[in-house]
Amino acid sequence: QVQLVESGGGLVQAGGSLRLSCAVSGSISSIVKMAWFRQAPGKQRELVAAVISGGSTNYGGAVTGRFTISRDNAKNTLSLEMTSLKPEDTDVYYCAAGRSRWTAYDYWGQGTQVIVSS
Repeated sequence: QVQLVESGGGLVQAGGSLRLSCAVSGSISSIVKMAWFRQAPGKQRELVAAVISGGSTNYGGAVTGRFTISRDNAKNTLSLEMTSLKPEDTDVYYCAAGRSRWTAYDYWGQGTQVIVSS
């Protein structure tokens, strides 16, 4: 089992920056990929950014060039640096981890709220 706990959400003005963190514990060696997703009420959950073992990353189109995902294996944390924030980035952000590159994510955090005011 893997446990994920997000932190760092909050209220920020448009144009500002915020850093989300995800603390990872449990069977960490089983994790092959990690990601940040976001979801607004009534909307489908969408991929924000993902990182795969070996360092490959990919980003959702809406955040490319503004957000940066990073994984610190020594500290067992996953981070998301968010810059140039827009009101449409307002969502609940979830940390996720998976044991395979080819299947759905297996573990999810409880989410952290990000609100961007205009």
